[in-house]
Amino acid sequence: MTDTVLVSRPSEKVALVTLNRPDQLNAVNVELVGDLHATFDELAVDRSCRAIVLTGAGRAFCAGLDLTGFGEPPHSEGLSERRTGMAVQTWLSRMILKLRDTPQPVIAAVNGPAAGMGLALSLASDLRYADPSAVFRAAFMNMGLSNCDMSTSWLLPRLVGASKAHEMMLTMRKVGAEEAERIGLVASVSDAGGVVEHAVDVAEQIAALSPWGVRLTKQGMWSSLEMPQRAAVEYEDRQQIMASDPDVVREAIGAFLAKRPADFPD
Repeated sequence: MTDTVLVSRPSEKVALVTLNRPDQLNAVNVELVGDLHATFDELAVDRSCRAIVLTGAGRAFCAGLDLTGFGEPPHSEGLSERRTGMAVQTWLSRMILKLRDTPQPVIAAVNGPAAGMGLALSLASDLRYADPSAVFRAAFMNMGLSNCDMSTSWLLPRLVGASKAHEMMLTMRKVGAEEAERIGLVASVSDAGGVVEHAVDVAEQIAALSPWGVRLTKQGMWSSLEMPQRAAVEYEDRQQIMASDPDVVREAIGAFLAKRPADFPD
């Protein structure tokens, strides 16, 4: 890996992933996307990590695609221009799907502009918190392309409703932090400069819970977005039986009765 993505552990069970191209407002190029893929592949199988915070270095979350040059994705040597374009497209879009596939909850701490691919990364996270400086924008049309890209057309309407999503995507207008909270795009707006700390606090709350229960909840929430109600209920039934480990249940009840934090192994 290069140094375009930094990983730290603010606490034993929480990983902080930082996009690290601050001079380019964390615009994505092939190295950054490759490092993100590698980082999340590693964290997905790290059972000591129970929640992940995603943010950007400097004054931006992610300003989108690096228009000065993205680079060539892996295994694209010798391809035609059209097939190279498809390789770039899938290299980017599979990163969005990877956030959903990562077992741990991913919390976006949006600390400035989140445009294009940056918007998509925030939408694909399980929770979003915003600094007052955060700005959200669907910006793919700036390059003459469709704004239906990187799963934005699927994710955004599910978060803010079809009407507001259509307006954001067709006009490309900027949505500030306060409006983002009002329309449900983010869970809350932090104090200035405090969004990463707040996101880490939330991550630590989640990390203290049953890891298997948390992972099943993330998986179930995403899957239910694609299911009719009856299928969702039947899916939930099976999840509950999968989660009902007697030792875990006894520990949860014992901790509650003893008024102490539960100790959930993974």
